[in-house]
Amino acid sequence: MKTEKNIPVLDFSPYIKTIQNADQLCKVIGKVTKVVGLIIEAQLQGVSVGEVCLIEISKKNVVRSEVVGFKKENVLLMPFGPLEGISPGNLVHATGRPLMVTVGECLLGRVLDGLGEPIDGKGPIESDLRYPLDNEPPDPVQRPRITKVLEVGVRVLDGLLTLGRGQRIGIFAGSGVGKSTLMGQLARQSEAEVSVIALIGERGREVRDFIEESLGEEGLKRSVVVVATSDKPPLIRLKGALVGTAIAEYFRDQGRDVLFMMDSTTRYAMAQREVGLATGEPPTTKGYPPSVFALMPKLMERTGTSVNGTITAIYTILVEGGDMDEPVADTARGILDGHIVLSRDLAAKNHFPCVDVNFSVSRLFSNINKETHKKAAGLLREVLARYNEAEDLINIGAYVRGSNPKIDWALDKIDRVNQFLIQGTHEYTPFDKTISHLIEIMGEGHGGSSVGEFMSVTKSVSSIGSAKDDDDLLGDDLDLDNLDFDEF
Repeated sequence: MKTEKNIPVLDFSPYIKTIQNADQLCKVIGKVTKVVGLIIEAQLQGVSVGEVCLIEISKKNVVRSEVVGFKKENVLLMPFGPLEGISPGNLVHATGRPLMVTVGECLLGRVLDGLGEPIDGKGPIESDLRYPLDNEPPDPVQRPRITKVLEVGVRVLDGLLTLGRGQRIGIFAGSGVGKSTLMGQLARQSEAEVSVIALIGERGREVRDFIEESLGEEGLKRSVVVVATSDKPPLIRLKGALVGTAIAEYFRDQGRDVLFMMDSTTRYAMAQREVGLATGEPPTTKGYPPSVFALMPKLMERTGTSVNGTITAIYTILVEGGDMDEPVADTARGILDGHIVLSRDLAAKNHFPCVDVNFSVSRLFSNINKETHKKAAGLLREVLARYNEAEDLINIGAYVRGSNPKIDWALDKIDRVNQFLIQGTHEYTPFDKTISHLIEIMGEGHGGSSVGEFMSVTKSVSSIGSAKDDDDLLGDDLDLDNLDFDEF
């Protein structure tokens, strides 16, 4: 009778990470033929766009680069580092794989560079799990609908521009009006389980200020910060946005509700403009090549809802000279689910957050809020619109009370409205309290109609559609002939 022999089980786990990270395992070798501007030309066969290559300057000095295009028989490479030292004849090694980022729970509280490497002095990322930077967006047919509110603790957003879990929205503003401060406040106060913040093309001085002042120690504990400052090569700035998005996708795949913030989309587009023009793309509007407007929706569509979790994404867009029709701003506005416009005029009045409510919109506001909330928010918007319409006359003393009842109503409300909208950087207001306060302020609309009265009329009007007989529409409950809709 035969007996089975005990076959020893070999444990290869200690070698897996070494093999995954072994850039030396290259399948193709070529050489540099030309260096012009940001582009390195090399003779290299069997590589594809997006593949990582290593340029060997010396045995101890290797520069990582990426295949960004082809020119006749040559490969066009763009380095992740400086060009100094690269010369014709340097050997080029193809790795056979694209750039990937290490992910895991250990990323929380860490600060990474544009390639996903730690720069906070806390040691290496201890994880064997790696994610590709270029993932496909979730299937649009399989995406769950957005039905839940994401509370952020900022009254102007919770009350008037409510965010849904999985929504994508843009902050449109010029420089120096409080974008970074608002982002830090959202990261600290939102009920999202994880925050991923990508600082793309920002000034180096601002990074530490954002981490220590705007984000704070408590905010950093549940956040991952990706930094690619303005002095880095354009490819690093591009990859920083992809690294941040890939990390957010990882946490979403784990079933988390993630808040992803990217500052700024404009500098991401500028980085792609540098890459596109260097590789020979034709310039279009304001010098942006066509690839910019192809990459923006591809990047932004990766966030949102999936069957596992959600990524609520906030992208900042730098609006030059207040031009909302600038190409990047116009493209982003068409892709995103809403826009928050920050006003320099409000900032000059020390009105923070300086959100211009009447020029901002959340496209999911009506889908995720109750009718009383929506009506109160609409009345507040009308107060601001009526007041702004007559502000010049009011300031010079030319407006006489009684001339226009709606402007009189706005004058009575404007001080309480502004008190509601202005909020301290470290001030948190629960969502329910924000809504009750909003409804209390707008308790009476112009003409003396309350929000509750409006809702009772709205309910009566909606019942008309369910009437089976035309004669029912003229019953005693609702006199359409004498109903004054302007009152509401």
